[in-house]
Amino acid sequence: MAGNSFGNTFKLTSFGESHGAGIGGVIDGCPAGILIDFDFIQQELNRRKPGQSKITTQRKEKDEVEFLSGIFEGKTTGTPIGFFIRNTNQKSKDYAHIKETFRPSHADYTYQQKYGIRDYRGGGRASARETASRVVAGAIAKQILSQIGIEITAFVSAVGMIRLEKNIEVVDLTKVEANIVRCPDENLANQMIAHIEKVRKEGDTIGGVVSCIIRNPPVGLGEPVFDRLEAELAKGMLSINAVKGFEIGSGFEGTKQRGSVHNDAFVIENNEVKTLSNNSGGVQGGISNGENITFKVAFKPVATIMQQQQSINEKGEAVQIEGKGRHDPCVVPRAVVIVEAMAAITILDFYLRNKAIKI
Repeated sequence: MAGNSFGNTFKLTSFGESHGAGIGGVIDGCPAGILIDFDFIQQELNRRKPGQSKITTQRKEKDEVEFLSGIFEGKTTGTPIGFFIRNTNQKSKDYAHIKETFRPSHADYTYQQKYGIRDYRGGGRASARETASRVVAGAIAKQILSQIGIEITAFVSAVGMIRLEKNIEVVDLTKVEANIVRCPDENLANQMIAHIEKVRKEGDTIGGVVSCIIRNPPVGLGEPVFDRLEAELAKGMLSINAVKGFEIGSGFEGTKQRGSVHNDAFVIENNEVKTLSNNSGGVQGGISNGENITFKVAFKPVATIMQQQQSINEKGEAVQIEGKGRHDPCVVPRAVVIVEAMAAITILDFYLRNKAIKI
């Protein structure tokens, strides 16, 4: 199986399955001499881990990371950083009923057809548990980026039809962690939580949107043609489980406007080049222009539902299937930190491509 690595200069290779011994990764290309805040890494993992609230899966995992290499006396050495997160709360028997049956909208059928074998226990490599490795790499990338003034913040902007309509540039980002759904608007957050609880009780799931803003990026990140900044951001986001859409800046809404309205006019403010609007989302011609980078990521409803569904088994026979075990009724609250992680990995990768960094 190929495709387990992401990045060019700052690169993450992840490994492991949701019901195996654990998951982990190797980070290559991290600069030497970076002082690592291990508490921060654990805090980021805690934002993603299961069982953190009443609207997430009740699987209990400590998600404590063990670093195996690449760090000495609290600082990076420049060599590959190996790390491992042990699985401690698997309940593989919850998946025995799908050993020979394909779950609708899961990776079961495509994995079986492509590889001739699959790990039916939670989906194996297709499980969202793999994203914990991304969070570790993203937490390290964030620490490096913060030293050069780049900040990355994501939040839940929609659950089903409940949507935050505020411009991302004026959202109070200090309130993102103030509630379990991670929406910075208290009123909407309460509506989202109630809706997710209702959907869960009905044995169903619901999708949503995570918005992200990258503040203080330098001009010049990204390469024209195939390595455009928005293209790599899109690849990173679309590689996250359950993601079905990505839009940057005005996105699809921009198609409704004329160029005379949509264009971001240039001005000089305090001897710096700025734009009066930011419909481009901070990226023009595949390269960052110095404005905040803004984008949205759409997550589909979790595929496992506690209702009868029509499917087929490995013999091609029609069967009825119903989900069992512990699953998220809505993935977006836990996905916020994953979106931030993939954004951080992407931005740091491009930054390191541009210059040799010494911090």
